[in-house]
Amino acid sequence: MQPDMTDHNNTSTPHPLVSMIPVVVLIGLLAIVIALFGSDSLSGGSQISLLIALAVCVLISMTRYHTPWKTFERQMTKTLGDVSVTLLILLTVGMLSGSWMISGVVPTLIYYGVQVLSPQFFLVSACVICALVSLLSGSSWTTIATIGVALLGIGQALGVSQAWTAGAIISGAYFGDKMSPLSDTTILASSAVRVDIFEHIRYMVLTTAPAILITLVIFLVAGLGHGNDGPLHVEQYTTGLASTFNISLWTLLVPLLTGILIARKVPSLVVLFVSSIMAGITAIVLQPHVLCQIAADPSLSTPASIFKGMAITYYGATAVQTGYEALNDLVSTGGMAGMLNTIWLIICAMCYGAAMVASGMIGSITRVIIKWVRSRLSLVASTVGTGLLLNLTTGDQFISIVLTADMFRDVYDNEGYEPRLLSRTTEDAATVTSVLVPWNTCGMTQATVLGVPTLTYLPYCFFNYLSPLVTLTVAAIGWKIKRRKPAGEAVVTEQDQRSNQ
Repeated sequence: MQPDMTDHNNTSTPHPLVSMIPVVVLIGLLAIVIALFGSDSLSGGSQISLLIALAVCVLISMTRYHTPWKTFERQMTKTLGDVSVTLLILLTVGMLSGSWMISGVVPTLIYYGVQVLSPQFFLVSACVICALVSLLSGSSWTTIATIGVALLGIGQALGVSQAWTAGAIISGAYFGDKMSPLSDTTILASSAVRVDIFEHIRYMVLTTAPAILITLVIFLVAGLGHGNDGPLHVEQYTTGLASTFNISLWTLLVPLLTGILIARKVPSLVVLFVSSIMAGITAIVLQPHVLCQIAADPSLSTPASIFKGMAITYYGATAVQTGYEALNDLVSTGGMAGMLNTIWLIICAMCYGAAMVASGMIGSITRVIIKWVRSRLSLVASTVGTGLLLNLTTGDQFISIVLTADMFRDVYDNEGYEPRLLSRTTEDAATVTSVLVPWNTCGMTQATVLGVPTLTYLPYCFFNYLSPLVTLTVAAIGWKIKRRKPAGEAVVTEQDQRSNQ
């Protein structure tokens, strides 16, 4: 009878095919948004797509399964509460990235970094420089669009293949993006699984270090067969930096002290805020002329201009003129305001994820996937496969990270695995592979910026596809992967469990 069906639906999760409807709607809308807006899809179109998919999820659940609105409301409140600190961290990251640039920290590192280039070691140097800049800035997009473009031109002058150069640039930039506490994807992956960001980064070293080391070896060997003895055109770059900023090794005290705070396991928000303040003080001492340029108000006294310039650096966009267009783009920052689109996207994605959880649709889809999970390796492989699939279907790494975390959070917990294993696997799968998909926002953006088609540079982005492969290898070995025993027994390694079987 029909009443029996209704009663059953009130207490059960939706059928997997029904659960896929909001996902299909989201994928369809994102495809349209990406086609219409391209790299600007994160400025509003993706957020609207998420809200519409959320509405579809709620509509189906309330009309077909009679899920009360309060259920969604409670889940959204809880989910947004869980990421409230993350949103503060993102705002602080905006402060930090702006102050590190204007204080001269990043310019000093770039100034000395570009001078180590040589024809034989160009590829490995390009990878290292991009990794360093991205690690300090927390943004692969900014790194590729600035220093990456410059390195591509230098590579052309040296006779190095554009595909190889683009692969080195992207590999380094995405390594830094993945491992930086300033990166929005790193923050999102750790917070979505509720793991401390620095614990998340430390655990990623186990898979990321082998991947980047193999990558560097490949570029080192390949570099010996590229290039010629042509001159390196970095003088304009270093001259522009030196004439604009006070290049000083004293600025490196800021990242050094920040590293000490991280090593002492100081809370992430405190580390980022203190580092921003240290960088601000450094900017006032070493770069007062840059702060006055940012203030751009001749009616103010010098101290007032410095204060205004520092405030703008923290909260808003800055544009410093260096006399070199590529450098102008590199040293421009967005401050806290530059993080608002990311925060907007996270709020919409979290609400969509909360609706999928409250409706039981995530659980329904997950149960289908779990049927294929028979071991630790199959669980990690399923997570990697899901991240890759979502990058292919949703066209955005942020959405891929959130959905992968939502789908597998309870699975890892029920199977007794640490949350950090999920956060690491999510990053190894979703973050670094997004740039390999031609219709993903990352793939489209980098192909456009570098002028090298995605499928052309893809074979040479060794880090980006070695990362998930290393993750699977580590999972197969069980290195540093811990699992709870039943009934609250002690945590043991997978190797110990196998030896007991």
